[in-house]
Amino acid sequence: MPETSVARFYDELADDYHLIYPDWDASTRRQGEALDALIGMEHAQVLDCSCGIGTQAIGLALHGHRVTGTDLSPRAAARAAREAGRRNLSLCTAVADMRYLPFADGRFDAVVCADNALPHLLTEQDVHAALAEMRRVLRPGGLLLVSTRPYDDLRRERPTSMPPQVHGHADGEERTVTFQLWHWHDNGEHYDLEHFQLLPTGGEWRVQVRRTTYWALGRDRLAALAAEAGFVDPEWRLAQETGFFQPLLMARAGN
Repeated sequence: MPETSVARFYDELADDYHLIYPDWDASTRRQGEALDALIGMEHAQVLDCSCGIGTQAIGLALHGHRVTGTDLSPRAAARAAREAGRRNLSLCTAVADMRYLPFADGRFDAVVCADNALPHLLTEQDVHAALAEMRRVLRPGGLLLVSTRPYDDLRRERPTSMPPQVHGHADGEERTVTFQLWHWHDNGEHYDLEHFQLLPTGGEWRVQVRRTTYWALGRDRLAALAAEAGFVDPEWRLAQETGFFQPLLMARAGN
């Protein structure tokens, strides 16, 4: 995994990450509600090991969970803490690689790794290492929740772009446009992503481009890697079942 490249991608995106969403606060509430229903217990100790600017972590804290957020990006983790503070929520954050989590064994009731973060890891060895760490910090029977893009479909279709997303409201806020170009590798499993944001500046547009690489990790392969890392009963739950915006792999930490 090119740590510095991924960290740089999200460091550069941290200030503008909310502009990916038409309404970031609404998305935070909606995602938190869906994840809370899947966790199914009150006041859980939750680790969000790819917290970004806090989309899922803040959503879960709004439901009373005791959330810790880690991220490879120092700027993203710092912003997550600030955003939680603005909402009078408690959210402990730290900078950490999900393959090397700085926590004691069995500390958490649930671990969340959402929004296609795990596929930044580009080899089975690295994905296994991350899943093994998530298993280690979960109590026996604790819940794993991993969301990715629907890669089984995407690998068949091999799209070259994603539709533009527009942030901005009718109250006069200037609009921002975000879109992606995908460049598939010859192996059909990895792709380079160019992330474009068009930001309004005094009647003109400023273009910000950021680049990273993903592994289009299919559902069966990811479930098998989770089982190898010590999880039991892995199952995929689709968006229409959960209300979450991506497919979710759910599994329990084995004894």
